[in-house]
Amino acid sequence: MNIQENISLKSYNTFGIEAKAKFFLEVNSLLQLQKALQLSAYPEKFVISGGSNMLLTKDIDALVLHINLKGISVFEEEEEAVVIKVMAGENWHQLVLWSLEQDYGGLENLSLIPGNTGTAPIQNIGAYGTELKDIFVSCEAMDIRTQELKEFKKEDCKFGYRESIFKKEVKGQFIITSVKLKLTKSNHKLNTLYGAIEDELSKHNIIHPTIKDVSNAVVAIRKSKLPDPQEIGNSGSFFKNPVVSKKTFEAFSKKNPDAPFYAVDNKTFKIPAGWLIEQCGFKGKRFGDAGVHEKQALVLVNHGNATGEEILDLAYEIKKAVLDKFNISIVPEVNIIK
Repeated sequence: MNIQENISLKSYNTFGIEAKAKFFLEVNSLLQLQKALQLSAYPEKFVISGGSNMLLTKDIDALVLHINLKGISVFEEEEEAVVIKVMAGENWHQLVLWSLEQDYGGLENLSLIPGNTGTAPIQNIGAYGTELKDIFVSCEAMDIRTQELKEFKKEDCKFGYRESIFKKEVKGQFIITSVKLKLTKSNHKLNTLYGAIEDELSKHNIIHPTIKDVSNAVVAIRKSKLPDPQEIGNSGSFFKNPVVSKKTFEAFSKKNPDAPFYAVDNKTFKIPAGWLIEQCGFKGKRFGDAGVHEKQALVLVNHGNATGEEILDLAYEIKKAVLDKFNISIVPEVNIIK
C-alpha cells in the first residue's frame, strides 16, 4: 500500500482549508479498505471522501483514508423502476447526470449538490423538496472494528432532517462503501412545487417539463445563489434551518410578521437560517479571508487563506447574534473537525 506522509488536504476539502495529514492512503477497493483498517502500525484512522461537508480546524494526526471506490451498476430492474448500486467514491452530481442520460427519474431535484455518494446517507442530503430518503433503498458499510460489511436498510438509517443513524448511534463506527437507490424508468413523478423551480421553468416557457428540465432548473437556481467551491472555498449550507415548536414560532412570527417559514406539520415550523443570518447583518460581510457569501447568507466562504479556526470563529459569532436577536439557536450542518 502506498502510504504517503505529510500530505496537504487543501484539495481534499471544498472549503480549501490548508491542513496536513500525517499519513495518507488512497483507497480504491474494498480489499484495500479492509487491509488499511487492519494496520496496527497506524492505530488512528480518519476517513475523508468528497470533503464537501467538513471544516478542518487542525492537522490530522492519523492515517487519512481517502475513499475512492468507483462504479455505478444496475442492481435490479422492473418494468417501471430500477435499483442502482453506486460505490461511495462516485461524485454525486456526476451520478445525477448519469441517471438523466439513462432517463432514470428521482435525482433531478438533487442536482449540483457537492460531495460524493458515500456521504449522502450520513446527511440525508436534500434540496428543493426532495431528500435522499425518498429514493433510498439501502447502503453497505464496513465495520471499522471488524472490517465486516453490513447492510443498512432505509428503516435502519433513521433518516431525519439532515440526520441519520450515522451521525448519532453509530457515528464513527462504519464507513459507507456503496448505496442502492430506486429510480423510475417511466411515469416520472416530478416535484416542481418548490416555487423557484416553477419560476425557472416558466422563464423558459416550459409547460410540460422532463426530468432533465427540472435538473436544469435546479442547476440554474443553485448557480445563481451558491458559490462554486472551485472558485471560492465553501461547504454549501453551513447551518441547518432551525425547526421550532408552534409556541416558539408564534412568538417569533408576532415580532417578525414578514419572515419566511415552512410548516413542517401542525406542531413544528422551519425558519430559513439564511434569512435569520441576513437580518443580523452578516450577508456579504468579510472578516479577513473568512466571510459570508454575498448572495446566500447561509454559506460561509474562504476567500483564499482563511484557517478553519477563523471560519469556526465566524460561525460562532453568527450563531450568537441569531440567538441574541431572535432567541433561536442555529446548528451547524457541516461536520467540524476539532
